[in-house]
Amino acid sequence: MLENTGERIIPEELPITNGMLLEHLARYYFSLYYAKGRVLDIACGTGYGSKIMAKSKKEEINEIIAVDIDEETLKYARQNHYHPHVKYVKADAADEKLPDDLGLFDVITSFETIEHLETEEAFLDNLFKMLKPGGILILSTPFGAGRGKPTREPFHIHQLTEEEFIELFEPYGDTEFYYQRSVLIEPKREGKHYPIGIAVCRKR
Repeated sequence: MLENTGERIIPEELPITNGMLLEHLARYYFSLYYAKGRVLDIACGTGYGSKIMAKSKKEEINEIIAVDIDEETLKYARQNHYHPHVKYVKADAADEKLPDDLGLFDVITSFETIEHLETEEAFLDNLFKMLKPGGILILSTPFGAGRGKPTREPFHIHQLTEEEFIELFEPYGDTEFYYQRSVLIEPKREGKHYPIGIAVCRKR
């Protein structure tokens, strides 16, 4: 049986006031402003976010490919968050064959993924290859001490600094940065501390 952890959210088993759940939901509702066409939700977890996008934008989204590496989690997603626009796929986000296997997308969402990966460059390269020209990538991650530095989160390889996070998106033609505190997502305001960064990138 799946269990809620800091890395896997099961909305059906949490009170609606749970802070971690609300943070995760906020990122998916933020992404609705951009979701259209063919969408990739990479590291989709239990699938609730993919279903939110599919239901909310059913007239504008043609298909969502929801990818996760854990088959048990995907089984839960198929059983509890089925939607005809969503296809759940088992795959490694850093696998170099992923672009050939999945094709091109109008929009890619990647929430709280990169901090788990040893192969950061391979993952980012895959995202760039799978995004159509003019397509949009929405990626979030928690800030921390920086690349290669220890983190208090047991499942995180490291947590990037804000500067390291911003540098990731230089290959894109146009990037806007947003910052998250609890459910609030906004452009950066001076004097405010933000634990999570969100990049919205448009490919040239």
